[in-house]
Amino acid sequence: MQTNADVEDLLSQPSPADLEFFRRLQGDLLILGAAGKMGPTLVQRAARAAEGRTRIYAVSRSNAGYPEGVEHIAADLLNLRDVKALPDVANIVYLVGRKFGSTGNEPLTWATNAIVPAYVGERYAGTGVRVVALSTGNVYPFVPVDSGGATESTATAPVGEYAQSALARERVFQYFAQAAGTPTAIIRLNYAVEPRYGVIVDLARKILGGEPIDIAMGYVNFIWQGDANSVCLRALEYTLAPEARILNLTGTETHSVRDLAKRIATALAVAEPQFTGEESATALLSDASECVRLFGAATVSTDEAIVHVAHWLRQGGSVLDKPTHFEVRSGKF
Repeated sequence: MQTNADVEDLLSQPSPADLEFFRRLQGDLLILGAAGKMGPTLVQRAARAAEGRTRIYAVSRSNAGYPEGVEHIAADLLNLRDVKALPDVANIVYLVGRKFGSTGNEPLTWATNAIVPAYVGERYAGTGVRVVALSTGNVYPFVPVDSGGATESTATAPVGEYAQSALARERVFQYFAQAAGTPTAIIRLNYAVEPRYGVIVDLARKILGGEPIDIAMGYVNFIWQGDANSVCLRALEYTLAPEARILNLTGTETHSVRDLAKRIATALAVAEPQFTGEESATALLSDASECVRLFGAATVSTDEAIVHVAHWLRQGGSVLDKPTHFEVRSGKF
């Protein structure tokens, strides 16, 4: 990988399962929040897998340079008129959300994470549309590090206003699944990784900068973004109503941050990292067994992801400068 285009080509390469899914998919596809961290490569993956058979709309305030065959719709989803003007479709992948910068601007976070779902839910109520809504594992409580992670049946206990507003987003989609019969799947992701952002990049940048790594959040799990994109698309076949389906989306491994950082340092061919603090007995972890049962295991391993990130950073590849803040235990982002 030498350029951003190379990275996006890797992340958007459709799997055989993606190709088969789009051969079965009926109706148009609307991707809301298409200019975020995951949006551009998810749109590209969908366009490549659809092979021209599906009409795809990408909705964002700005045009992120979507591929041929994708129709960009410029819209502010906090503007009800813009939402009402969205086209009739059979399928929606909803990626809208606000996390970073929440502390100090909580009203905008709540509006983005709770009002926009209400606008979209009302716009498509009773139309038969299927909705996959991206959420976050932050709605769960911290769990013991040896527990295997929170399952979909674990009671939610969001810490901080971002996580609380994310749960509000879920509740709104669940309401429309119940009240309007909108088939829905809610995807609780933590965390997606790729060469330009994610937990591996966060750790690698600290290592390269000689900064100590806080290991109070001593364990983490994550998944390659290409695999996450694939699940978000294929989950359209697993939407339910009146009780929306909940799915945890992450990797199957619980990683020690300390050990992970050492593996990254080795791949970067630099000195061992520095650490600060001590591992807590709990962490934000999810059990993705149900997701693996439905969609299969991730296609990119942790070792492969580390190699991709190390190669990208060693050659001076750009990063999105959007740290995950996976180490935060206060819920303030």
